Amino acid sequence: MHMNNGGASTPRADFARLRRLNAQAVRDSVNLVRRTTPGDLRKPTPCSAWTLSDLLAHMTAQHHGFAAAALGHGQDLSHWSVRPLGEDPVTEYVDAAEHVIAAFTNLESPDREFALPEFTLARTFPAARAIGFHLIDYVVHSWDVARTLDLTYAPGSELLRAALPIARAVPDDDSRLAPGSAFRPGLSADEDTDPLEKILAALGRSPDWRSPLSSPSPTPPASTS
Repeated sequence: MHMNNGGASTPRADFARLRRLNAQAVRDSVNLVRRTTPGDLRKPTPCSAWTLSDLLAHMTAQHHGFAAAALGHGQDLSHWSVRPLGEDPVTEYVDAAEHVIAAFTNLESPDREFALPEFTLARTFPAARAIGFHLIDYVVHSWDVARTLDLTYAPGSELLRAALPIARAVPDDDSRLAPGSAFRPGLSADEDTDPLEKILAALGRSPDWRSPLSSPSPTPPASTS
């Protein structure tokens, strides 16, 4: 790795780090999705009005869309289409995840233009920014899956440091109120909370969310003394 400016990393090195961290976020999601059983698919998620089946269909479609954008075909809306899950949604998801990781790995320049029609038809986005969009999606959606399945999600500190400024840069406007929006209006968070909670709050997730299907904590027996 070449260094300059007194040890500051080069744009190419920063881009390689971004792709590595994105792959980490995606593979974290894969490890969680692999724990899904058919009976879990109807469970509610922290994504408003989405079941786990809906969330996995969205996540799978986004992988295909971003992979197409990396390969120069992102303007074709068919790549972004959300399709009903098949008989083996976990394998579908894993295959889509590996597809997008491979597509990003082959990129050389952080300035390569991505067509992201789900964001806007009016412009394209440089690869570094587009991959940042993808990364923040999969940090948050990994938490969504983990919380739905009552599993632990503990992403690495380097990934969280990279994700927090991206989360804070996501516009908090009326688009978050639209039906099917993956993010909701931001929530307040104390500065002394951990980075994951700050990310979740910035994107409208309450870190305290619990599935309505979760068993309540057992009530302690009444004292007999």
